[in-house]
Amino acid sequence: MRIHVTDLIDGDQLRGDIFNHYGLHVLSKGTKLYTTEVSRLLQHQIDFVDIEDRIITVDEVAARTLESTATPKWLPTVQPIYENAVKSFESFFSTALEFDSIDSEEVQAIVQPLLNNLQLERDVVSMLLLLNTEDDYTYQHSVQVGMLSYYLATWLGYSLSEASMIGKAGFLHDIGKCKIDDAILNKPGKLTTEEFDEVKRHTEYGHTILMKSFNDPKLAVGALQHHERMDGSGYPHGLVGDQIHPISKIIAVVDIYSAMISARVYQKERDLLYVLKELHRLSFSQLDPTTTHTFIKHMIPNFIGKRVQLNNEEIGLIIMTHPTEFFRPLVQIGSQFIDLTIERDYEIKHVYL
Repeated sequence: MRIHVTDLIDGDQLRGDIFNHYGLHVLSKGTKLYTTEVSRLLQHQIDFVDIEDRIITVDEVAARTLESTATPKWLPTVQPIYENAVKSFESFFSTALEFDSIDSEEVQAIVQPLLNNLQLERDVVSMLLLLNTEDDYTYQHSVQVGMLSYYLATWLGYSLSEASMIGKAGFLHDIGKCKIDDAILNKPGKLTTEEFDEVKRHTEYGHTILMKSFNDPKLAVGALQHHERMDGSGYPHGLVGDQIHPISKIIAVVDIYSAMISARVYQKERDLLYVLKELHRLSFSQLDPTTTHTFIKHMIPNFIGKRVQLNNEEIGLIIMTHPTEFFRPLVQIGSQFIDLTIERDYEIKHVYL
């Protein structure tokens, strides 16, 4: 049967190969169509497709429901490794406080298995939500920054070995906080000037610990510079532009992202699309624009298939994202499709994850 792509339902199967107007192969015969495939058809400006006749049994309905709610295949493997990494950071911090160093082999034994398994899942937004635990914020934040640093490094074109090193630098970026009094780190109210000056020293403490532990300037520079900002407003040295190491630029972006999605820092969790918008705003002043836009560009497609609330209170589904107008995707509301790059009065108010 021939059908318009907007009338497709999950699980429809192509009767033949699909080519775009330039003869480029888009999808193969027999492909089952879900949100990702429909987005691809729309991207290639394909309006109609031939699908196999729909004969849906009760068992198939049940199977589709089960498939949509099934535990991700990677979760049983990655979750215990993630939780072990979070718990291990408490001992790393204790050791660093006592000896001003940590065991490089122990760090490698904890960090590398997690980095190795990150390749199993590319929906980073959902991954972080599913792996989220109730453990201490500082330790969980360290693990999240390590994971995101690894991903961002690969998106920027670093080799897997380089990305692993950058991921490890991300894991260890806050190790200097072991020397900051817990009463200051966990203070619910505004810090005094003296307290904030002490918090800022965690960058230098961390650099000293990592140089003593690894004697690797690339691994230690993330701890020292992850609070430096492109406009010179950061600390500890007020560096500007290319004075900041590329590794530190990576960690700076994901450090802010992880902090902003945490209820611990801002009292309530921010909408994840809002967080990316805030990073985009900072890319014109404080954060490296290439690094930040690469992060946003690769995070935004994770929202395809997610429900959203528009500013007119209607609920829709993100069908396709835009390569440059990151926050104006194609949204489906019932049988209607709204291209937010054209319909400028509409904006996304909330993403449901």
